[in-house]
Amino acid sequence: MTRRVFLSSPFALAPLASPAGRQWLLGINTYCLRFQRWNDRRLFDYCSSHKLDAIFLQDSLDAGVMDPKHWAEVRAWSKDMGLHLETGGGAILPKTAADYPNIITILRKNIERAAAMGSPIVRALLASDRYSLPEGSVERHIETAVKILREVRSQVMDAGLKIGIENHKELQAWETRQLIETAGKEFVGSYLDTGNPVFVAEDPITTVEELGPYAVTFHLRDSVVYEHPDGIAVQWVPLGEGAVDFKALVDRASQILPPVHIYCKPITARPPVVIPVYSTEFWNKWFPRARSRDLARFLALAKRGRPYDKPHVMADVAGARERYMEALKVQQMDHMERSLDYCKRVLDLGVRWRKS
Repeated sequence: MTRRVFLSSPFALAPLASPAGRQWLLGINTYCLRFQRWNDRRLFDYCSSHKLDAIFLQDSLDAGVMDPKHWAEVRAWSKDMGLHLETGGGAILPKTAADYPNIITILRKNIERAAAMGSPIVRALLASDRYSLPEGSVERHIETAVKILREVRSQVMDAGLKIGIENHKELQAWETRQLIETAGKEFVGSYLDTGNPVFVAEDPITTVEELGPYAVTFHLRDSVVYEHPDGIAVQWVPLGEGAVDFKALVDRASQILPPVHIYCKPITARPPVVIPVYSTEFWNKWFPRARSRDLARFLALAKRGRPYDKPHVMADVAGARERYMEALKVQQMDHMERSLDYCKRVLDLGVRWRKS
């Protein structure tokens, strides 16, 4: 075995012993640097410069994103730099019956891409949020998603991969778990994200406990959560600056998650969103099957929280993105650096950086 092969092997980067019982291998989710408009190679170089263990290529902006020649390049970079790579695609729930064949085609292509790059998983989700779901009940949408996933089961298993369903802003964790179990946990798992749960009135620790046993990848994102006259306000912020107790969350995850890589995923520059948890219409339309104990836990989180009071530029304010793009780039990089420092110094995550 050559030195380069050894350094890129799981033996060279095996988790070290730690007081908590697990040393996580740390990477970043590249979507968090999207304002930089970097190609994939630049993103790899960034991860290498910060002595990270992994990279999650999400929503790549690279011109060769769907070029098989580029897939081979990415796989080679991953091996040469000793960076574990994960990637995938987007939403798989068709808006109409006519969209169904195209969804299958895109999903199959993303499976092919992930396998060629050397990723052990393929990211997927149902829809961007509840409001983007097509007409019909949640049960019906889960049935459709299961049907789609089973159509590609043999391709996924033949490639030795798993589809990681991201808990996004459309299902609560127990519903995502139901989807995974019904589709088949032998080829479907959880892309476990801690930022999206607050948008479905869920404490991230609930999400970890529900989906942890099925996790194939683990992404950390922080939020402020606080009471508002019209419900509960939520907003994403740099890691360690929100309402989530990440020390407790990572400790709990260490107890129940299988060996997976952990990713720093601060998505910021977005304004607060109010979740109308006191509205009957909200529960009747979106969460008729919600569990009272999960809501109680979420409300308790909000009672401890407060608004984000640090200066920041918000990209989603009308007309702000292009006008303030340079400021947004600087802020995004600063938020990533602060979040990575928190992951390393406070949460004690990562292996390679310790050797510097």
